[in-house]
Amino acid sequence: MPDSPASARALRLGVAGPVGTGKSSLIATVCRALGSELRLGVITNDIYTDEDARFLRSAGVLEPERIRAVETGACPHTAIRDDITTNLLAAEDLERDFSPLDVVLIESGGDNLTATFSPALVDAQIFVLDVAGGGDVARKGGPGIGRADLLVVNKTDLAPYVGVDVPQMVADAEEAREGRAVLALSRHDAESVAALRTWVLSMLAAHRSGHHVPQDPGPMAPHFHADEEHPDGGFVHTHDEDAHTHAHAGAGTNANE
Repeated sequence: MPDSPASARALRLGVAGPVGTGKSSLIATVCRALGSELRLGVITNDIYTDEDARFLRSAGVLEPERIRAVETGACPHTAIRDDITTNLLAAEDLERDFSPLDVVLIESGGDNLTATFSPALVDAQIFVLDVAGGGDVARKGGPGIGRADLLVVNKTDLAPYVGVDVPQMVADAEEAREGRAVLALSRHDAESVAALRTWVLSMLAAHRSGHHVPQDPGPMAPHFHADEEHPDGGFVHTHDEDAHTHAHAGAGTNANE
């Protein structure tokens, strides 16, 4: 099968999930596991800082120039789904500067359970949960949990300290995902790191062969943002497919976060 237009460039792999689930740590793990055999680049997203990029540079997982930071200046999901221009340009610049690259990992700023990447930005996406967030989180579902290409249940080494049954959490995730891939991961566990490495390589092979078609996990659900200018209220942020609106509401209006 001839290469598709997308396969002529690097695989763009999105990594999303709530704050503190270990997205940067997962990217560092991928870089350590595959940096000697693949040509990698990283783009991080933060609202007002480049903290995640600085963390990865200081960890020495790649040459510092291969790690670029995007400061979104707005809700983290805005730059990965609503207006992807800044991230798309960053990916194209990175691939041009270090051509050829095999994989570009794009990390979302920490957001809620509904944050997903536009398929126009990434070819595949990983959604990250961690056991410290609670064993019931996987059952709650949502676009990322349900339909990302891979769901990672991260920091499994912490499970004994937070009272989480990892096999049950994975079983709940598998049910929520209707058979889609779930990986229980600890960066301290060589077997799970090897499984993550194998998954990335298989996704890269599918991308190069043209067999992988980027999937859209679906629009984010409406969710509430506090309004610093109006302490008694905020706004409900919706991400409809055909419109992007901010409907202002009082403090009593609280959508799923």
